[in-house]
Amino acid sequence: SDVEEGGGTNFPSLGVTVTPKKGSAVLWPSVKDSDPTKQDIRTRHQALAVDKGVKFAANAWIHLYNYKTPNLWGCTGAFG
Repeated sequence: SDVEEGGGTNFPSLGVTVTPKKGSAVLWPSVKDSDPTKQDIRTRHQALAVDKGVKFAANAWIHLYNYKTPNLWGCTGAFG
């Protein structure tokens, strides 16, 4: 959605902020080409606050491998 002020997606390691624009999308890999099991920390990002207006967004996750079992482990890497 078009936002009057703020609401960008910021990539601090890259020094880039993408401004929200109705009908647009941002797509990035979160892993390295050389080793898809390694996270690319440059793509860590944060949603910036909307200062004026309303932001509507949607997320889609594309998985290269089985994600269901690791998803059960959660952040700790252990079942339970």
